[in-house]
Amino acid sequence: MADAALSRAGATAAPTRPPLLQNKGFLGMLFMLPAAAFLLIFLSYPLGLGVWLGFTDTRIGRPGTFVGLENYQLLWDDSIFWLSVFNTILYTVVASALKFALGLWLALLLNEHLPFKAFIRAIVLLPWVVPTVLSAIAFWWIYDSQFSIISWALMKLGWISAPINFLGDPNHARATVILTNVWRGIPFVAITLLAGLQTISPSLHEAATLDGATSWQRFRHITLPMLSPLIAVVMTFSVLFTFTDFQLIYVLTRGGPLNATHLMATLSFQRAIPGGQLGEGAAIAVAMVPFLLAAILFSYFGLQRRRWQQGGTD
Repeated sequence: MADAALSRAGATAAPTRPPLLQNKGFLGMLFMLPAAAFLLIFLSYPLGLGVWLGFTDTRIGRPGTFVGLENYQLLWDDSIFWLSVFNTILYTVVASALKFALGLWLALLLNEHLPFKAFIRAIVLLPWVVPTVLSAIAFWWIYDSQFSIISWALMKLGWISAPINFLGDPNHARATVILTNVWRGIPFVAITLLAGLQTISPSLHEAATLDGATSWQRFRHITLPMLSPLIAVVMTFSVLFTFTDFQLIYVLTRGGPLNATHLMATLSFQRAIPGGQLGEGAAIAVAMVPFLLAAILFSYFGLQRRRWQQGGTD
């Protein structure tokens, strides 16, 4: 009896939490505040400052004044800017398509029962893990106009008579930077799609095989539809990474030759930092936003389809 009385007294004396702390929604918002503050400081402020600089004539070492749409009007008549837009779209579309095709093929291959499968997966991931600058420097030596290992091998085979100027010819430079980006991006696509392949139940393929479906029919009607939500997300990230690529291009070509490999990101940097025209460089960076929003919307609709597949109504 005494113990029961003490426990009741302790229960009545225990402090009660404020009503707000008992609200799960409020607690969730409270726990999100540090992350929201981090994003506000390190993402929203630079983005807002970049948008503002795009409407000014700010230069390095000199505060600017508001000039409205003057920077964008200059870009509209700038042939180099439109060349960088073409290069960026070409670079993004071709590299993303090749990364998807080769990454999906590699994921299907790694999903089979292979010897030393774990070791092979680790090796495949290496190009993605290596810092971009280091891999770009390695490719810079591979593509060297005089000491290229590719040119040396082709000359030994008798296929060419002189070294190929990979980074000095505009068309060759475009092709080489795209291939380098593909080499670097394939592991991300392959490993991510491999994780999705392993979530597909083998019983679906077994049932289709018993019904007489070929390997192509199983891939088309089972594998591809089940992977489509993940493909939407993976390709969105791939497009974002490719569209905003800077390090690879800057180390290999710095936008040359003859601006043939200038992307919007590298041109923005060149105009803003070495050129000193912060306002114009910021305007080029802001012009990238509509393309990035389009990629995000693509990912959003992919996620909506995933909800539909899981039985959701929204």
